[in-house]
Amino acid sequence: MPRLATAAKRLVLGLPFRSDELSGTLLRKRIALPVFASDALSSVAYAPQEVLITLSLAGLGAYVFSPWIGFAVVVVLATVVVSYRQNVHAYPSGGGDYEIATVNLGRHAGLTVASALLVDYTLTVAVSVSSAADNLGALIPFVGTHKVLFCVAAIAILTAINLRGVRESGAAFAIPVYCFIASLVAMIVVGVVRIVVSGEPLVAPSASIGIVGEDHQLSQFALMFLVLRSFTQGCAALTGVEAISNGVPAFRKPKSRNAATTLAMLGLIAVGLFGGMLALARATGVHLAEDPDTQLIGAPPGYKQETLIAQLAQTIFEGFPPGFWAVTIFTALILVLAANTAFNGFPVLGSILAQDRYLPRQLHTRGDRLAFSNGILFLAFFAVVLVVGFGAEVTSLIPLYTVGVFVSFTLSQTGMVRHWNRLLRTETGDAERRRLHRVRVVSAFGAAMTGVVLVVVLITKFAVGAWIAIVAGALAFALMLSIRKHYDRVAEEIAAPEGVLEGVLPSRNHAIVLVSTVHKPTLRAVAYARATRPDVLEAVTVNVDDADTRKVVSDWEARQLPVPLKVLESPYREITRPILQYVKRIRTDNPRDVVTVFIPEYVLGRWWEQVLHNQSALRLKGRLLFQKGVMVVSVPWQLESSARLAARKPPGAPGSARRGYEALPPGAGGAHPGNAPSATGTATLPADSSRTTGATTDPAGPDGSASRPGADVR
Repeated sequence: MPRLATAAKRLVLGLPFRSDELSGTLLRKRIALPVFASDALSSVAYAPQEVLITLSLAGLGAYVFSPWIGFAVVVVLATVVVSYRQNVHAYPSGGGDYEIATVNLGRHAGLTVASALLVDYTLTVAVSVSSAADNLGALIPFVGTHKVLFCVAAIAILTAINLRGVRESGAAFAIPVYCFIASLVAMIVVGVVRIVVSGEPLVAPSASIGIVGEDHQLSQFALMFLVLRSFTQGCAALTGVEAISNGVPAFRKPKSRNAATTLAMLGLIAVGLFGGMLALARATGVHLAEDPDTQLIGAPPGYKQETLIAQLAQTIFEGFPPGFWAVTIFTALILVLAANTAFNGFPVLGSILAQDRYLPRQLHTRGDRLAFSNGILFLAFFAVVLVVGFGAEVTSLIPLYTVGVFVSFTLSQTGMVRHWNRLLRTETGDAERRRLHRVRVVSAFGAAMTGVVLVVVLITKFAVGAWIAIVAGALAFALMLSIRKHYDRVAEEIAAPEGVLEGVLPSRNHAIVLVSTVHKPTLRAVAYARATRPDVLEAVTVNVDDADTRKVVSDWEARQLPVPLKVLESPYREITRPILQYVKRIRTDNPRDVVTVFIPEYVLGRWWEQVLHNQSALRLKGRLLFQKGVMVVSVPWQLESSARLAARKPPGAPGSARRGYEALPPGAGGAHPGNAPSATGTATLPADSSRTTGATTDPAGPDGSASRPGADVR
């Protein structure tokens, strides 16, 4: 079974990388773009659509605001891209917004950014795969009717690919991302040529369908509120820009310059695609409704509202089905792969937070393929929870989406303003001071713009779901503070004192070997305990069955073992409590003594054997570990099944020795090398026989456990 699990792991992940091969996993710009920018690029597949859907609540007349909303989104997007190009030069370590906010605004601001980003990355995965299900459903009806199943499967596949490493996931995603860009650029170019140059009247399938608003007589204030909400829906196009700032260490040298270039490429492509999509939607008369069943007027029987991209591709590539298929398929792929941005950003941020002791240390550990595997698995789990909980509905998830990223944008740009102010106080060169003034203006403008968007998002989306993201971020903030307090408290308790150790040494070492039966594991435990030369050594068994106890005492005396055997009475057939009470009495009578308890245990090679053995030992160890002044020593005895497992060695598999797959020495046969000598079946004891044998009894209390101590053989 372990061998099968290892083979399956290697099949999915590939061979492990050495730690010194980390530099070989760094990314070129052409691979970094699909890895880190797929989220922002894919936003054009649903952000323009969400603008139109939200405006539809006010009726068809509200579509007149769509060009102005699109222009405002483009301005904010361009501002954020320009300001983040400065961020990657100023803070290239990979901490991104979290580092900027922590250094310039304080710990709590940094944790606010971190908690917002962790929530936003999780939502990125959920929104991306849900939108992919919507778009692919236009081509494959089965996906449209089983969206949750499709999304869970997509997340599982993305998890497996990312566990193989950043370079491998980038190479796998590069072709679909570039095909998506090419197909959308081709659609926009062909549409513009047919409309502007050829003068063809392109009409979308939904152009003749009317839309009625939810309220026919919206007040001016309500209409303005709806326009602002539409603007915030369109600002989903900005999500993912911050991922490059967090991923600078993954770039090849010169890291900052390559990251800044990738950001510029991202900004140009995203602005072009977003603006082109919204312009074509208006030119072809695409009509979308939030609730098609109640808002659409004059729709033909059986009409099913398709996505904006599907309608544009069907209209522009009319008479050329391959064009429609290419746009639809690559859009679905990019929306699934957009989640890869989160799969790269979340683990890196989690690793930094774990290094700062705000998250469990396991998130700072790299896996076999030098990826932060635990962070990837955490992200996948929470994304699946969101997809299942919200039924993979994009419109339900979007209101939760942009809160976290704009919290991050606003605090990051505010922190950069303070960063530039600090540099200006010490800079004396005129040219450099002029440059610092320019970049400070950009950061200040970015902070103002994103701050305004954040306020609008909170006002317009709070009641429709944004409060969930706020609560989740607050819980993450409180959890990280609690984890840091725990780590600080533990570090303070275990810190070694300065100077010479002045603690009082134990007076004596009182050793106890737990005995259930006189067999090989017991003899090994006795031999090892004697080898440690304690001041007092005794064996202890608990009388839960008179016949078994008499046999143990008889076998002990027959072997003339040089260690006294003490029998603890247990009239209620329990064991854990009598042993605990006996150990406590020793500690009470001699508080300066250390009590060492030796427990024989089996080492098993099959998973199901674990259920049949060592349960009493586990329970007893769990209780003894909480006793002050008590040391617990497990003395292993390897059974034949574990010996066969140790003898297996996958040919040519790196890391076999680390995983314990070492060949047995010649002549070892079926016995484990550690169980020597295996021919006679007895363990050789040290020559020292200064202690006498004999069995004594000691009454015990009424409470305890339900089986004998030591190796569990019955």
